[in-house]
Amino acid sequence: MIFRRIILVAGAVMAAVGLWLTASALLIPLKAAVAQFLLQRAWDTTLAGGEQVRPWPWSDTWPVARLRLPDQEADLIVLAGASGQALAFGPGHVTGTAIPGEEGISVIGGHRDTHLSVLAGMRPGHRVEVQRADGAVRRFLVARTSVADARRKWILPTGQSGVVLVTCYPFGAVRPGGPFRFIVHAVAAERDSV
Repeated sequence: MIFRRIILVAGAVMAAVGLWLTASALLIPLKAAVAQFLLQRAWDTTLAGGEQVRPWPWSDTWPVARLRLPDQEADLIVLAGASGQALAFGPGHVTGTAIPGEEGISVIGGHRDTHLSVLAGMRPGHRVEVQRADGAVRRFLVARTSVADARRKWILPTGQSGVVLVTCYPFGAVRPGGPFRFIVHAVAAERDSV
């Protein structure tokens, strides 16, 4: 009798844990889908003339640009800042670099296993498009890719316009973090338009 009760309790506990794990696993894609909808809505409002339109009231970030990688079929909203909280929802603009699409070098970072996993397929000659908050689109071409050690100081070129996309490396790593970064260097294409 006691053995049967132990088995029933253990079974109930295992079923509850299994249900909890399943719900947690389903919650992640659901949150991602809802976040993308809210980010797109905030970007549309930004294009209509809004400034620092937060995708949800408690957000500590807002859309600053739209990043399109046509050769990878990627269309991403770039968020202000590259904090861990911002990067959970999309690629982030690294503060202190040029605003994406403006003159100068803009650095955009993101996670290798989510939004910027597409960088693994980027090659010289691939296209990068950045839509600014005023609706204008700047076009860039990938000049090269490289791997850098984040423990060493990086020096961005001056007097140029371009986009530097950064994510952790290697792409298939099991453990998060690590010192290496995969970098896509894109230079301004011929004069761009709206």
